[in-house]
Amino acid sequence: MTERVKKIWGTELMWIENTELRQQVADTWELALAKSKLNADDLFVIPFTLLAGPDLKVSFMDHKQSVVHIAKASGEKMKDFFKDELPVDMDVLIAGAILADVGKLLEYEKNENGKSYQGNYGKYVRHPFSGVSLAEQCGVPAEVCHIIAAHAGEGNMVKRSTEAYVVHHADFMTFLPFKERLIVND
Repeated sequence: MTERVKKIWGTELMWIENTELRQQVADTWELALAKSKLNADDLFVIPFTLLAGPDLKVSFMDHKQSVVHIAKASGEKMKDFFKDELPVDMDVLIAGAILADVGKLLEYEKNENGKSYQGNYGKYVRHPFSGVSLAEQCGVPAEVCHIIAAHAGEGNMVKRSTEAYVVHHADFMTFLPFKERLIVND
């Protein structure tokens, strides 16, 4: 794992017990950074959504880390309460949460003033698609790629796994209140 990926995901990656999967997830982020017009430091500064006004102070990484932490805590509680009735693969869940928005590194660009915007590639290929492509290039298994593909609105057309539902809801519960606030304040 490179230093720049450790800077982004050092703590959360270590939650993945399967070392091969952990490396595949780290490799996917490394590949995304290599192909991106953004750098690792940008992720701590750019807003997590392009729908936000200029006053949003929640960075891409603030949002991403909250999604991963909420997904992990939710998975743990589901295991505690539902036991074997609703199995949750924590490694798959955490890997999927970490990778859900990795495709945004190809979707987003920054202008000369440092403002992020959806680049030409992102206009045609949204992050669930580019994220799956990046992950597959790094050998990420299908059950994790499914989470990447199904975490956003595009996933409403497929049957989601338990882990995909958890990531989808963790993502939207940390996005929709901001979106609604932006609409109300307009």
